[in-house]
Amino acid sequence: MNHSVVTEFIILGLTKKPELQGIIFLFFLIIYLVAFLGNMLIIIAVIYNNTLHTPMYVFLLTLAVVDIICTTSIIPKMLGTMLTSENTISYAGCMSQLFFFTWSLGAEMVLFTTMAYDRYVAICFPLHYSTIMNHHMCVALLSMVMAIAVTNSWVHTALIMRLTFCGPNTIDHFFCETPPLLALPCSPVRINEVMVYVADITLAIGDFILTCISYGFIIVAILRIRTVEGKRKAFSTCSSHLTVVTLYYSPVIYTYIRPASSYTFERDKVVAALYTLVTPTLNLMVYS
Repeated sequence: MNHSVVTEFIILGLTKKPELQGIIFLFFLIIYLVAFLGNMLIIIAVIYNNTLHTPMYVFLLTLAVVDIICTTSIIPKMLGTMLTSENTISYAGCMSQLFFFTWSLGAEMVLFTTMAYDRYVAICFPLHYSTIMNHHMCVALLSMVMAIAVTNSWVHTALIMRLTFCGPNTIDHFFCETPPLLALPCSPVRINEVMVYVADITLAIGDFILTCISYGFIIVAILRIRTVEGKRKAFSTCSSHLTVVTLYYSPVIYTYIRPASSYTFERDKVVAALYTLVTPTLNLMVYS
């Protein structure tokens, strides 16, 4: 139930310095277009190329869709605000943005683990890969990704909506995210903080550990490759994947593991830019 008396929020954006607005607008516009168009190309290529209808590319297609939803739920509104100086967002719009961003955040973390498992099976059990990663397994894994992401998003959005926003309505951020929103309510946010902490432990840290374990087994399998060139290529691929995964998980864990009272929004806005825009663009270059 919505107990809020606030009908709209004011979003301060990335910076309060007018002289930097043009540079930031251009930078984010270019990065967003690269991420959006690049991920769209991946989606079109996988859909229309029958040779790419394999588990690895289906997961890559799903990652591209998640990245598009993540960036599109945030960046166009932010760019529009910078362009028109209309820095307000309705309560419903804010909750919608929160829901879709939280969904994409959860989906991406679980999807990274799923993709790592797929590569683990492909490299460590190549002769049994087609048997293990069959159509039913792919559907089951993707269903698990979607179920976890939707559940996580519904829980956090519903917990935010039960709070009472009776006074301050200025969000010191460039979009509606859980940490800055928890700094505004008149009602207690303890339950929200506990659930954010639980989600961070289970989803972020848990998935990161599982992903690292999968790549650990992969590295052991790579060490058994006899040719130097084969080892070099395999290590190059693994290191690039692990770099992207680390760049994604680290800022997410850093942002969500702390209580609301410890947030430093000027620094955290830069950190948030890593997992909302930079990582989706790196995914495009590394995984494809």
